[in-house]
Amino acid sequence: MKKKKIVLIMMLCAITLSATGCTTLLKDDNGKTVQNPVTGQNLPKNILCQPESASTLEVYDKYNVEIEKLPKCQNFTPASGGYEGIWTTIFVKPLAWVIIQIGKLVKNYGLAIILITLLIRLIMYPLTRKSAMQSENLKLAQPELDKLEKKYKNRQDQESMMQKSQEMLLIYKKYQINPMAGCLYAFIQLPLFLAFYEALNRLPLIFEGTFLGLHLGTIPFTGVSNGKIYYLIIVILVALVTHYSFKLNSGASMGAEQAKQMKRMMTIMTIVITVSSTTISTAIGLYWIVNSGFTIVQNLLVKRRKMNVK
Repeated sequence: MKKKKIVLIMMLCAITLSATGCTTLLKDDNGKTVQNPVTGQNLPKNILCQPESASTLEVYDKYNVEIEKLPKCQNFTPASGGYEGIWTTIFVKPLAWVIIQIGKLVKNYGLAIILITLLIRLIMYPLTRKSAMQSENLKLAQPELDKLEKKYKNRQDQESMMQKSQEMLLIYKKYQINPMAGCLYAFIQLPLFLAFYEALNRLPLIFEGTFLGLHLGTIPFTGVSNGKIYYLIIVILVALVTHYSFKLNSGASMGAEQAKQMKRMMTIMTIVITVSSTTISTAIGLYWIVNSGFTIVQNLLVKRRKMNVK
């Protein structure tokens, strides 16, 4: 009961934080989202600092966004713009400042995205590793959990249900499984990942930069439409890392029918994410690829360790 209360409190905190500030997209008089005419990217209205690209400046000037009141990106600090709510002030702005500083250091903001994504994942590794280990422990316990389900399949009386719960707890204890741990780990790391995602969206120097010949603000659909087929590499990599990260996390703590349904759902989600990747900036796609790639490597290491223990 105590752990359920903790999860509930964390959920309320996450909702409260996300409600205090998010990316607001620039819209025209008809309520349609404004896009950069060159890159096809949806432009945020509440950017954190001044853009430098002529085409971007022209768009913001057209829609009367007061760019001159914003600091230049190179001079941006977590205190720039004053207090803008808990979410933006405590999470988004500090991360945006870190992105700028790392970008200055390595002279490339695409590389900065990769390095900061890896840094965040390394900081969160103790938690995400425990979550991955829980998943592997559930897979090891699955045969015994299946037997337990068969044992009590036709026994629905209160006494049998209580006995079933006690035996299930013993199995969980045997395999060191904490059913609530996965939720706790997810809620702890979620604000950091979401804040980083938003910081990428609201920094003009990110969607004005380049990495390995790719413009970070260009969406793959626009790139391909302009004859730059190589932007498809972003879409392909997003599809691959999404598929394998889902695959490594599948099959834990569920029967054959549930596993089949889960596989179908993950296939649909992979397709949706892949299609969506054609309409997000290359910068966000790069973040997704590195983040999901780290998850794959982490889960493979945990899986190998479990196999060696056996």
